[in-house]
Amino acid sequence: MNLEPYLQNSLLRIKVIPNSKKTELKEENNQLKVYLHAVPDKNKANLELIKFFKKEFGLRVQIHSGMKSREKVLKIS
Repeated sequence: MNLEPYLQNSLLRIKVIPNSKKTELKEENNQLKVYLHAVPDKNKANLELIKFFKKEFGLRVQIHSGMKSREKVLKIS
């Protein structure tokens, strides 16, 4: 999947859906959604999100905002 249309000054807006059957990235209604297998407990979903972008796209990301929200902004470094 090409992430270029969603990047704004190295920031990426996504919606996270934790506790899914598998971890995957989908585009729905012109929004990127990341389905995570991890549960949103003790930062597990956030850590899985960071690992997912590293493994799938080779991108180093940090959560810029939304640590406790499903709506997140990731900073790509």
